[in-house]
Amino acid sequence: MTEQVSVEEFTDQARGFLDAHAELRSTDDHRFVWGEGDDDLSLFEEVDREVEKAQIAAAKQWRATRYDAGFGWITGPVDLGGRGLTKAHERAYSSLESRYLLPRSNFFGIGLGMVAPTILAHAQDHVKSRYLPSMYRGDLIGAQLFSEPGAGSDLASLTTRAERDGDEWVITGQKVWTSGAHYSDIGEVMCRTDQDLPKHRGLTGFIIDMHAPGVEVRPLRQMTGGAAFNEVFFDGLRVPDDHRLGDVNGGWAVALTTLLNERASIGAGPAGGGLGGLGNAARMIEMLRHFDLDHDPLLRQELAAVYTGFQVAKWNGQRAMDKVKAGQAPGPELSGAKLSLTRNLQAVAEFAGHVLGPRMVANSGEWGTYAWGQFVCGVPGMRVAGGTDEVLRKIISEQVLGLPKDPGIDTTSPFRDLPRS
Repeated sequence: MTEQVSVEEFTDQARGFLDAHAELRSTDDHRFVWGEGDDDLSLFEEVDREVEKAQIAAAKQWRATRYDAGFGWITGPVDLGGRGLTKAHERAYSSLESRYLLPRSNFFGIGLGMVAPTILAHAQDHVKSRYLPSMYRGDLIGAQLFSEPGAGSDLASLTTRAERDGDEWVITGQKVWTSGAHYSDIGEVMCRTDQDLPKHRGLTGFIIDMHAPGVEVRPLRQMTGGAAFNEVFFDGLRVPDDHRLGDVNGGWAVALTTLLNERASIGAGPAGGGLGGLGNAARMIEMLRHFDLDHDPLLRQELAAVYTGFQVAKWNGQRAMDKVKAGQAPGPELSGAKLSLTRNLQAVAEFAGHVLGPRMVANSGEWGTYAWGQFVCGVPGMRVAGGTDEVLRKIISEQVLGLPKDPGIDTTSPFRDLPRS
């Protein structure tokens, strides 16, 4: 039975819980001062693995505390451990929680933002009951295993195989660019299950145990120097058939569920809209002032364009998310939100380069200068994550604008069933 509680009553409950378990942020915590604090600007956080383990332990403990108090899955079905409340309740809690000092929660982003919605939409009931409460409580972390060395943007060309063996499937192959694979407990993997069908129709999705025999995770070193991503090898991994997502050879619909939620998470999140974090306006303004460039008309105009790009992305992302909050499925317009994000990040990188010049590439030890190099080196990765810019433009052209599909080996568009805006 769905709980009947007003947003106001719920907010009072949440405030009481947070006051009892966390410390309020200082009003100065969000105020940017040039030269103070950490000047790290990495788009992909790269920390020592031992430090990361400690951060994960703290994050899991907080999620368990939050879940046990009834704030872990606010909109989730009651029979799966959720509260059955509305998106308005969830937004109220998120807004309130942001005022408190809490462990970082990014470790759960892929699992809860992409994998969990796919499990809820496509898994068998007992699989939902087994994994979803544990994921929202923080006991399990999920990973997404889609891309391959020869199948990134063209996901349907993947070659990782799953072959039926009685009530099990045997998976063999390789995935790449898997964020968080080294600390994940379960994964959503897309495999080819029929070599003779057209490439979009011979795929099947599964939920796998990342700690099972037959799974090997290897770190991938990036040009930033870190290893936030992994490649994952499968050598005879056995998966029970009841852990299949959707129908056999019906994996493309499963993949679209995940991909659309991925673009919603990336494009409409803090990075895609607004000017906190990656598009911190205060940081860029103070950088101009620090180097006595705040009266340069060209740089002022460039900064105004950056600011405008993030604001427009915020409003457009809000429009797309309002559709989701109204109960409509995420649509292809979220490809535009992700595309706006990468364009905005590129604009920030170019602006920083114009202001800093050689300071960005020569490590003089000066605060707020060389650190931008990590940002610049991370932007190309963001243009690949969640779909390359080129693929997203193609989706927008075909599914939003209604332009004809480019001629190719496929006779129909793999996105033909997506709703148009």
